[in-house]
Amino acid sequence: MNRNDFLIRRETPEDYAETEALVRESFWNVYRPGCLEHYLIRVLRDDPAFVAELDFVMERDGKLIGQNVFARTVIDADDGRTVPVLTMGPICIAPERKRQGYGKKLLDYSIEKAAELGFGAVLFEGNILFYGKSGFDYASKFGIRYHDLPEGADSSFFLCRELIPGYLDGVTGVYRTPQVYYVDRDEVEAFDRTFPPKVKLKLPGQLE
Repeated sequence: MNRNDFLIRRETPEDYAETEALVRESFWNVYRPGCLEHYLIRVLRDDPAFVAELDFVMERDGKLIGQNVFARTVIDADDGRTVPVLTMGPICIAPERKRQGYGKKLLDYSIEKAAELGFGAVLFEGNILFYGKSGFDYASKFGIRYHDLPEGADSSFFLCRELIPGYLDGVTGVYRTPQVYYVDRDEVEAFDRTFPPKVKLKLPGQLE
């Protein structure tokens, strides 16, 4: 995809180092002091759940400014079925390019390609104020529960979009996060030491 000032294309092995540096810059001190997403994308590429056909980068002026990836997972339905779905992320835009519309363009393109491949639905953790503009809604409205979340707890972070209309009709159950997303923190720290040092800060609004 090439729309005037940007290009969206499949990631290649030659992009890996630049992508990981981009992810690190984008997520640093956002959800926790430092970040782990740059290590997650490194290990995710080698995991069976990874969807290589949906591994995208966004490029402008010869530089990567965004990326998005997907992984296969399932819903453990209350009736005993195992329903295949996708999860998404990490997805990011370079800090200096945020709030310029690039994130939505990358997201919409990625979702369109996932639908073309025949996947039925995407579930993940995100902010409804942004992702709602691209057709996502609260997963609770589809009858899908987030694993390990106590009954009655706030689940507004857990979002869903059907890619095949009606794909989740009659389905209630628990979403299963792919195991690869539970990265080892010691391995994260070791990986991060291969990058230039950055200051970790504890900031208001972080999850950890």
